[in-house]
Amino acid sequence: MDTRWLDREQLAAWVRLVTVLELLPGVLDSQLRRDAQLTHFDYYVLAMLSESPERTLRMTTLARQTGATLARLSHVVQRLEARGLLERFSCPDDRRATNARLTDAGLQKVRDSAPGHVATVRQHVIDALTPQQVSQLKDITDAILSRLDPEGARAALYTRYDAG
Repeated sequence: MDTRWLDREQLAAWVRLVTVLELLPGVLDSQLRRDAQLTHFDYYVLAMLSESPERTLRMTTLARQTGATLARLSHVVQRLEARGLLERFSCPDDRRATNARLTDAGLQKVRDSAPGHVATVRQHVIDALTPQQVSQLKDITDAILSRLDPEGARAALYTRYDAG
């Protein structure tokens, strides 16, 4: 099979995307660690629970929603549980399954952390773009997600804020 090499413009776009993907997590992590003593992934786990019915999800569902392995999620949940931000308990419908529930302290942590997180997202991403570019970014990421998530297994996460 012949390799379809990237032309200069494609390579320039690709290298910029890779650089954003490398730099942005560190920026998000730094702000959350400094202001909330959370990693970005910790915050993401807490936020997913805060938006769930009864602030509760099965661990397998939470892993799927956050894109984490069960082993990674279990480690993070154990740390957050030790801080009183969430609790684990047996699923009443299936004793083999474990649920994670955001505590009142966890919900308060999300509420307290959200303004700084949003300010960082605005500063480094949203406010760097025009409204037209924000719309284009959504279209671009939709095109990429159609390849990365062709069955739409995670679509409920990234389409829930769509208008209409």
